[in-house]
Amino acid sequence: MSDTTVTSPNPVLDPGSLAALGEGHVAYVKAMRSEEVKRLFPQAPDLTPGVDLFALLSASGAPILLTDSRDAAIANAWAHDLQAVSVH
Repeated sequence: MSDTTVTSPNPVLDPGSLAALGEGHVAYVKAMRSEEVKRLFPQAPDLTPGVDLFALLSASGAPILLTDSRDAAIANAWAHDLQAVSVH
């Protein structure tokens, strides 16, 4: 009888490991409305409702930047040597 190790075809990552994937290398650009800002940026001032904005988030989901321009969010990611990826 041989000693073989069976690995799952779909490995499971715990939430901490999943959040760490891409940290320092990947940033996410997320379109959002001004009404959603306080959830990610609790220190943000009150904003006019109905404004389209873009958040730049680290791979772990930590907020980096809030802007009214998708291009500005991507440029900020590139300026910090991060690969920008869109999130829907």
